[in-house]
Amino acid sequence: MIVARRMNGLVRVSRLRISERVVGMAVLAWLLTAWVFPAQAQLRPLPGDPLPRLTPVEFELFRLGLDDFLEVEDAEEGLGPAYNGTSCGACHNVPAIGGISPVAGVRAGRVDANGDYSDFDSSAGSLFQLFSIPTHGCQVVIPAEANVISRRVPIPVFGAGLVEAILDDTLLRLADPLDLDRDGVSGRAAVVEDLATGRLRVGRFGWKAQHATLIAFGADAYLNEMGITSDLFPTEQSFGITPELMRICDPLPDPEDIEEPATGQRGIDNFEAFMRFLAPIGRGLIDDSVLAGERVFLEIGCAVCHVPVLETGPSANPLFDRKTVPLFSDLLLHDVATGDGIGQAAAEPNEIRTPALWGLRFRRPLLHDGSAATPLEAIRSHGGEAGRSRENFEELDRPSRSVLLTFLASL
Repeated sequence: MIVARRMNGLVRVSRLRISERVVGMAVLAWLLTAWVFPAQAQLRPLPGDPLPRLTPVEFELFRLGLDDFLEVEDAEEGLGPAYNGTSCGACHNVPAIGGISPVAGVRAGRVDANGDYSDFDSSAGSLFQLFSIPTHGCQVVIPAEANVISRRVPIPVFGAGLVEAILDDTLLRLADPLDLDRDGVSGRAAVVEDLATGRLRVGRFGWKAQHATLIAFGADAYLNEMGITSDLFPTEQSFGITPELMRICDPLPDPEDIEEPATGQRGIDNFEAFMRFLAPIGRGLIDDSVLAGERVFLEIGCAVCHVPVLETGPSANPLFDRKTVPLFSDLLLHDVATGDGIGQAAAEPNEIRTPALWGLRFRRPLLHDGSAATPLEAIRSHGGEAGRSRENFEELDRPSRSVLLTFLASL
């Protein structure tokens, strides 16, 4: 069975020979259900479950990570002065801890007369936090000169450990930045510096694929969403709050997140463990309509970007050793006309990392800014590299469109 293919030998769905693979779709559906423990395919992880078969030590790390994910921070622990939430769980809680919330962060910048984007302060980035400690004028304010303002909803972190374990080479093979195969899709790998290792890696976490590892992803969120520094991100960086004012607004010495004497773990280590061992959401009911809808999904080209299955690399940990990852994403940057106009890390302003579709049935609203209420609205928002697929969708007859939406509702 070929789930995905490319001319250079690896994984991207070809639209030219989809009909030859229809026989394999039932097998594919079973594979997506039995993603990591085929002998027990009837056991589907529920939202918030850990990966199956954790060792006692791993389960304890998961439990401690969950506790820290839920811990409510305050100013005495370094919260703020500007922040979006008082805990990780404040923005990741639907349908369970690790999921999403309808609270959207705000980003802003400016585009000059030449059409070039820039942040107001490159060290502070584009984020303008929603809340602040109500003392000493420690508020961030979007400048009147801002001509780009965007909102971003949280991304669920279910199955994040499996995503982290996908090899960089797998994602690089998927990339086709020059559209050499002339299919109109030019996915680009986001090559970023991983602050945890100092190495260049392929980013895969965040709407702009700005982080490659969970430790950096969690530490970045700890700083930007809660205002708590760590040794990876040791400097407070809220726009408009000068260093002098920052010392008044947040007098705790940096880094604020340090090792706990009892465990030797930092908060960011606990966040990493929770996300690494958090299971993906299992598939919903798979029936004939779902299988028919999956065939339509492949035939109209959606799977070129929303690649059904990737695979982790070799690992000493059997939880992550060459496991299938049915996330329905290539984890690449694309311009599909849903970009937010904000440049970040390796991503151009109009590029967005392909959102993974696993767990879609539990996710509302949709798209980076929450502007789509339904999968149908999200599909019709697509253009650019996804324009051909959207046109194919619009040309479907009513039964084909219905089974496609049924398939999406099973994810």
